[in-house]
Amino acid sequence: MNVRYLVELTVDERSELTKLVSGGKHPVRRVKRAQILLAADAGQCDEAIATSVGAGTSTVFRTKRRFVEGNLELALAEEPRAGAQRKLSGREEALLVATACSNAPEGCARWTLDLLAAQMVKLTEHEEISRETVRRRLAENDLKPWQKKMWCIPKVDAEFVARMEDVLDLYAQTPDPNRPVISFDESPTQLIGEVRVPIPAQPRTPAEVEPKITATKPIEPMPAEPSSHAGKLERYDSEYQRNGTANLFVFLNVHESWRRVKVTDHRTSQDFAQCMRDLVDVYYPSAELIRVVMDNLSTHKPAALYETFPPEEARRILRRLEFHYTPKHASWLNMVEIEIGVLRTQCLDRRIGERELLESEIKGWELRRNASGARINWMFDVEKARTKMGGAYPSPALAPSGPETEQRQAA
Repeated sequence: MNVRYLVELTVDERSELTKLVSGGKHPVRRVKRAQILLAADAGQCDEAIATSVGAGTSTVFRTKRRFVEGNLELALAEEPRAGAQRKLSGREEALLVATACSNAPEGCARWTLDLLAAQMVKLTEHEEISRETVRRRLAENDLKPWQKKMWCIPKVDAEFVARMEDVLDLYAQTPDPNRPVISFDESPTQLIGEVRVPIPAQPRTPAEVEPKITATKPIEPMPAEPSSHAGKLERYDSEYQRNGTANLFVFLNVHESWRRVKVTDHRTSQDFAQCMRDLVDVYYPSAELIRVVMDNLSTHKPAALYETFPPEEARRILRRLEFHYTPKHASWLNMVEIEIGVLRTQCLDRRIGERELLESEIKGWELRRNASGARINWMFDVEKARTKMGGAYPSPALAPSGPETEQRQAA
């Protein structure tokens, strides 16, 4: 044991090291140094510590020395390593980041590592900067200027806020069987058929043919080994054929485990009107008023019912419907969008080539999911919207007024 560097931990230091080695995400070297200090504090010799921790005796010696001559953090931290200094200073690195976030040179679609390296040579006193230096500095700042992401940027104005809070209020209301809230949307899907019949998956099965052994003298039996064929995944051909498209109208009850999918050939105004009549007469015939949440598609209008049915029939249907529209470019507020994603993941993530098969498969998914009691756990409400998006809300032109305001002013 090296008596010169005797490790004696305090209660707090021992507790900190024990917590470090017990779990969590930490560098391996730091954990090993903590193990060394704990073992040294327990009185183990350097050789025993090196064997148990899996390190050299020199590592044990240096860790103990840095603890005795310094402190706990110094013993756990990395020593400065030899090597060249960073090519770019902090100011030059900030200049690189600003350049990468600016527009690319004329005639170039985007910044590349070589373009940025050449630009930094022009902007600094360096005679040469490698593309690897540029790549590392950008990676440290999580920047990839050669990549772009398409995104729909909504205009958050008073109309956006009014529609958003209207929809969120509907979601937060107490369920009322006489006034159900139905989230409605449509989604196209392709009918993709197989050109060749897929080969189904095969399980792991025992070998059917055992090798023949020919011998002139008795052979001692060999130890039995499991002889089997490996299982095989389902295989399908890369070639397929397109059989047209179909449209899915999806209804979702916001407060109950109920959804319904209607398969049609198109999504015209007439198809929308038929869906609204089904909602009133077939799905909820006893409801006093059905509140429907949907997006701003051109066919989602009351006029569609007058284009499809006689005026008396159109008015009869509309008297029992109340339309609530999501803001433009904010389809994420339509709860049924989540359900459509579930439908595609659980049922439609495969090739279905015939309309009849599509309808039967969707019907099976619909019955099973309704019976399971599955619902969308919507957690975004008006209070959270005002907290997270308060900066985007329009500024009111007038100060609030009312009894509460008058009382505050009088006080």
